[in-house]
Amino acid sequence: MRCASGWRGPLGQRSRKRRGVTGSEPPSAGGEAGAESRRSDPARQTDRYARGRERDAAVRSALQPLAPGERPRSLTISALLAALLGAANVVLLAAGWEIQGGGQSVVGVLLFAGLMGAAAIGMWQGRYWAVLGFEALLGIAIIYAALALLVASNLEAVIRCVAIIAVAAPLFWSLIRVMARLQLPSRRPQEPVG
Repeated sequence: MRCASGWRGPLGQRSRKRRGVTGSEPPSAGGEAGAESRRSDPARQTDRYARGRERDAAVRSALQPLAPGERPRSLTISALLAALLGAANVVLLAAGWEIQGGGQSVVGVLLFAGLMGAAAIGMWQGRYWAVLGFEALLGIAIIYAALALLVASNLEAVIRCVAIIAVAAPLFWSLIRVMARLQLPSRRPQEPVG
């Protein structure tokens, strides 16, 4: 239970961990107000932002652009997964798999298969737009599976949702670094002007 003056534990005692006050000592004057002023101190915030920018710059400087023909493992796996998903949809459609929604869904299946084919080819060639689009689809799949997991009514549904998350989440995470490397300009030494 949380109230305006602080959190109360299971026996009704007020938690004083945050302010460093122990036992039955009364809180010091301006305890919570002092904490708020420390958090909103502009100099402290500027210092935190500067440290964050330094960390970001260090990570960026450690990144190397992809060499011509280089294809990281996660990019290869993603391209193969996209090709497999597209091909599986076409094969299932040709095999007469029943589609909910009738004739309009056939167009949707073919459109999805074409999209997966384009994504697979684009990722195989190391195109940023293809990786970004596949990242978006992976993110949607993760969110959809997580929400479906909340209402899963049987073990099969739970296994499917967990399997989707288990495959899509690591790929999503590893493709972020690949996208950063794809965006880097090649680092050629600058020739002196004049």
